[in-house]
This record gives sequence, C-alpha cells and structure tokens, in this order.
Amino acid sequence: MPTMLIRAFRVPDLRKKILFTLGVVALFRFGQILPAPGVNVVAVRECLRGTGGGLVDMLQLFSGGAMLKLSVFALGIIPYITASILVQLLTVMIPRLAALRKEGSRGQAKITQYTRYLTVALAVLQATTVVSLARTGGIFPNCRRQVLYDQGPAAAAVLVVTMVAGTCMVMWLGELVTDRGIGNGMSILIFVQVVAAFPSYVSTIFVLSPFALAAMLLTGVFLVAAVVFMEQAQRRIPVQYAKRMVGRRMYGGTSTYLPLKVNQAGIVPVIFASSLLYLPQLAMQLTGGTGPVAEWVGYYLAGDHPVYVTVYLSLIVAFTYFYVSITFDPAEVADTMKRYGGFVPGIRPGRPTAEYLRFALSRLIAPGAAYLAVLSLIPIIAFVILRDPATQQNFPFGGTTVLIMVGVGLDTVKNIEAQLEQRAYTGFLRESRART
Repeated sequence: MPTMLIRAFRVPDLRKKILFTLGVVALFRFGQILPAPGVNVVAVRECLRGTGGGLVDMLQLFSGGAMLKLSVFALGIIPYITASILVQLLTVMIPRLAALRKEGSRGQAKITQYTRYLTVALAVLQATTVVSLARTGGIFPNCRRQVLYDQGPAAAAVLVVTMVAGTCMVMWLGELVTDRGIGNGMSILIFVQVVAAFPSYVSTIFVLSPFALAAMLLTGVFLVAAVVFMEQAQRRIPVQYAKRMVGRRMYGGTSTYLPLKVNQAGIVPVIFASSLLYLPQLAMQLTGGTGPVAEWVGYYLAGDHPVYVTVYLSLIVAFTYFYVSITFDPAEVADTMKRYGGFVPGIRPGRPTAEYLRFALSRLIAPGAAYLAVLSLIPIIAFVILRDPATQQNFPFGGTTVLIMVGVGLDTVKNIEAQLEQRAYTGFLRESRART
C-alpha cells in the first residue's frame, strides 16, 4: 500500500487527481463544521455531550456529526444517497425510466438529472424536519437549552435554504471528484462522513475501559479482514463466445466469466432496515406522541429488545432478496449473452441460461443475507457484553461502518492501481526490444 501511494505521487496526472480529491475532502469537512446562520454553537456543544441513542446516533453516523451541529453541510450526502436508491428502484417499476437506462450515455444523463431534482426535493423535506426538531427541542430531547437564537419562521426559512444549498454544493463536489479526482466522488464523501465520527466513538470506549478499547481494536482487525474476504468473494460463471464471421474478419471464440458476488446487494439492505425501524421513533418525536403507542415504540423498538432484533434481521434478509431481484435480471443477462453469441458451457442459450443464472444467484443470496445480518448484530453483541447504554451506538465496528469503510477503500485502491497500470504500460514492441 505505501509503495503504491509513492508510485501514484510520482505520476504528475495521478498526483493532481489525488491532491484535488484531498482538497475537496478538506472543503467538505470545513462545510460540515461551519455552523449555519442563527445556530447557538455553545448550546449545541452542551447538548451534544448528553446525547445518545436511537435516531440521534444514526444521524450522527451518516452525517459525520454535521447534522446535530446544524452546520452548512448538515445533511451531507444523505439526500443524494436516498434519491439514488429511489431512482434505482423506480427504474425497474417505471417503463419510461427503464427505456432511458437502455439508451446509453444520453439516457443515463437524463436519469442523473432526475436524481438531482429528487435530491433537492428530499433535501427540502429533510432540512425542514431537522429545523422543526431543532425549534421544538426534539433533536436533543435531554437538553433544555435553545439551539437557535431566533425561533421565528423567517430564521427557520433561512436555515432551511442554507442546508438545501449546502446539499447542492455537496452533490456538485461529489461529481467534481468523480470527473477530476480518484474514484467515485459520492462514495468517497460518505466514506469521509463515516470515518469523521470514528475518533469520537473510539474515545468514548476508551473512557469506559482501556482494556475494552484494546479488545475492540484487535477484534476490529479480524472483522475488517473477514469483511474484505466476503466482499471479494464471488462465483464465476464461465462464458464462452462462439466464433462468427463479420465480412472477412472473424470475431469471438474467447472465454470469460460472469462474476456473481456473494454480497450482491452491498450496504443497501442495512440502510433500508435501519431507516425503516427509525421511522416510528421519528414520528413520535415530530408529533410529541405520548400514551400506549409511544410507550410501545420506546420499549419494543429499543436496540437490544428481542422484538427489535428479530424485526431488524428479518428486514435485512427481506430487503436483500428484494434488492437483488430488482437490480440483477437473469433473463436480461441471458438475452444479452445470446445476442453477442455467448453461452454457458453445457447450458443452452436463452431461457435455460436465465434459469441457470437464477438458480446460481439464489444459492448466493442466502449466505449474503446471513453475512449482512451477522455483521449488523455485532454492535448489539458488544452492548450485551459491555452492558453500557452508549456501546450499541458508539461501537465503531458496526455493520454499516465497516461495510462503507471496506467497500469504498477497496474501490479506491483498485482505481489507483488501474490508473498506475495504465500509465506504466510500455507496449508490446518496447517490451520485446528490451528483452532482446
């Protein structure tokens, strides 16, 4: 790894891309700590000290601590990620979007434009929710101080506009990194958000027990290695392309493979399940609900309750099957292979190939769903062992955190290695001359 980075900085073009990416990351972090107009920074800091649990910790994780600080980039990358997932789901359900996806770069540009519009709409909705919680004290239920200097509608509107503009700025920065930097810009920004909250989580556990911190870091090393192994695991379906004549030239006759990952769904099922389970808590905070319903939500949807754990794992497994079924179409893959003269050895092209791919995929979804479920159980297990109320939310090696860190880290390293190999290629003639 250090050798690869040294080689990357020796290449002028690659060095510029890396420095540009680091500059955008620094600007992004500055926007996350820059308070929005009308925010009482001192009161926010005091309220953050006694904050913990439930919706608050989820916001703290996915915004890098920016949302609870009510900063300019308070919403971070959350609206764009949500919009991307929704557009991806709608592409399967709406024929017009499915047709745009098949039109190549032109259709993809149109889908990207729709994603931007939906991002702005979600940013308005989320910013309004956050500002409403800040005005009513719902964002810090255990704190009595007012985090806003002015509680009027004009000040709230300015705060909402600032957060929405910050979301648009974050979206633009992510696209800049994708075009001029290293790797996928949106993935790198969400990686930065998660890693930014990591030191505070580690310091919290260190205050609890230095021995617990050492055991956690040792466990984290093995956990990261296991996640890397599972993320790289795949089943390779052999594909053979028949020879065909086009004019006077012969094409095809090559052998390749179709990779099917064990974790085909990625991190999306975990985000779906977590968000869905936090919706009742959010509704109770917005409405200030009291009574049997609020008590039931507060008791049975607690992080260590058997009902919560059972529903959480069931949702992860269900969303894994659902997401894979709408993102990977065996019939479409089989038709594409047949169109270009490809076939799986021993399987007839067309419908038999689609059935074979569907069977192979079904054998992979089950271990992939179990892997995501076990990974999501790790913070709950740590809470049961340490018996500290803040452990479940502050455990830095939870399923979502590790998946984001490992996934984005692997993709970025692969991108750098690919660009290094591309620039280090000398060509066949030069290699043959050097050997002679």
